[in-house]
Amino acid sequence: MIPDFLVTHSGGFHADELLSSVILTRLFPQARLVRSRSPEWTTSGKDRIVFDVGGAYDAPAQIFDHHQRGAPQRADGQPYSSFGLIWKHYGSDYLAASGVPEAYIETIHASFDARFVLPVDLVDNGALSPAVAGLLAGLTLPALLETLKPVFDEADPAAEDRAFHTALAIARSFVEARIAQSHAKLRAEALVQRAIADTGRGRILELPMGMPFRAAIVKAGADHLLFVVHPRENDWCLTGIRRADEGFELRADLPAAWAGLTHRDLEAACGVAGASFCHNGRFIAAAKTREAALAMAELAVKEVVSQQATSSGSVD
Repeated sequence: MIPDFLVTHSGGFHADELLSSVILTRLFPQARLVRSRSPEWTTSGKDRIVFDVGGAYDAPAQIFDHHQRGAPQRADGQPYSSFGLIWKHYGSDYLAASGVPEAYIETIHASFDARFVLPVDLVDNGALSPAVAGLLAGLTLPALLETLKPVFDEADPAAEDRAFHTALAIARSFVEARIAQSHAKLRAEALVQRAIADTGRGRILELPMGMPFRAAIVKAGADHLLFVVHPRENDWCLTGIRRADEGFELRADLPAAWAGLTHRDLEAACGVAGASFCHNGRFIAAAKTREAALAMAELAVKEVVSQQATSSGSVD
């Protein structure tokens, strides 16, 4: 049944009910969002969804609270906040309403739950301290959303609701952007996999545009690939492939002789007309044309192969 009301608690707000509101207001835009602790609003009713208040987790009755004894937990024992509960029951519908193809919904639902929803759930329940982020603790999403609360001596009684709706708009932008990025990564994966098939056992992967590529390369088991080439707005890019999701170590660095050089100096160092830039960190370079970018990539591969052969010979 389509609800007429979306009910959460009044007073100070937190990330979990804000993010729950993002999901529910997208699915039920005609429903009125009510912030109240009054029992006349927070009890079950066919005309409403109640979340982060109500003292029960009762999906058939459309009440999704987590503050009561016997609060709901995931199968692995980790606690839910209202956000996790709303995502569990309404996340797939939200993704469909956001234009995510059915074939991607299950994957994105699980990924978003693990990487975005669960951390919010844990922080809200005190099971994870933002302090683990060190100096970035105050820049986590839950912390930033709470900075939008009115100051303690704000005298305007309407200030709390205004702040809530300001924070809701900001929270919405983060959720929508994260979902869009997840969808884009899956679209990119299909393009990268096709490019890998076309490349065969070559060491250089050419892509039709800039896109996320590492996850698809790992998934395909394409351990032979060393560099990626693709067009940008006005030039072509040559980049290395990181060994792991975390850190910056590459499968292969660009030649040391290119590091930090641009234009004529780089052209002289590599012998490729149109070479225009190489980062001092040797993880990315640029060229004016596709031909120049591919020529630089071939030179980089030759140097890596030569270094590997020399290293192998020295060991023997």
